[in-house]
Amino acid sequence: MSAPRSADQIHATLSAQIVAGGLRPGDALAETALAGQFGLSRTPVREALQRLAAEGLVERGPRRAFAVRRMSTEALRHLFEALAELEALCAGMAALRMTPADHAMLAGVLERADAPDADYAGLNMRFHQILRQGAGNDVLAEVLEDLNRRSLPWRNAQFEARAERVDASRAEHRAILAAITARDADGAAGAMRAHMGAALGVILEMLAARD
Repeated sequence: MSAPRSADQIHATLSAQIVAGGLRPGDALAETALAGQFGLSRTPVREALQRLAAEGLVERGPRRAFAVRRMSTEALRHLFEALAELEALCAGMAALRMTPADHAMLAGVLERADAPDADYAGLNMRFHQILRQGAGNDVLAEVLEDLNRRSLPWRNAQFEARAERVDASRAEHRAILAAITARDADGAAGAMRAHMGAALGVILEMLAARD
């Protein structure tokens, strides 16, 4: 297994455990112990931990050791409030700037997401990525890239935690696309806020059940 794939494997496993509560806030994440657990060298472990730190899931503690971050419900709500407003702004701009070819690209993602064996989390990410590109604002895209990186483990986890959330998300995406193709900026922004609010609601329910 190559080093990048090894780091991806460790990152995916640890992020899922943190979001699900298998790893609790304050739990130590020792590089040597993790390397032994995964049967890998410390290099991919260190890379995975650095990525988790960039996402806000882990933090440096005493002696520069990594530990699961103590992230409050309020902090998570603030993250999603900021994300929702910027995603809504992006959707509104995309409604005015996207071309028919862009509309077809978005529709194609939604069509693939309807397949029973679809990687819905990945296609959800692709849908939002196309919208950011369609907004045509590099500064907004750069800010959103950071917020998306920090929120992605939680956004992906909602689909694992609630099977019905996938169907609801599909419907929300269709509403966003309908507003965009109609060049209804306010409608697209409102649909995106509703979409992000629904995601946050599920995530907060997950946290309450976990804690």
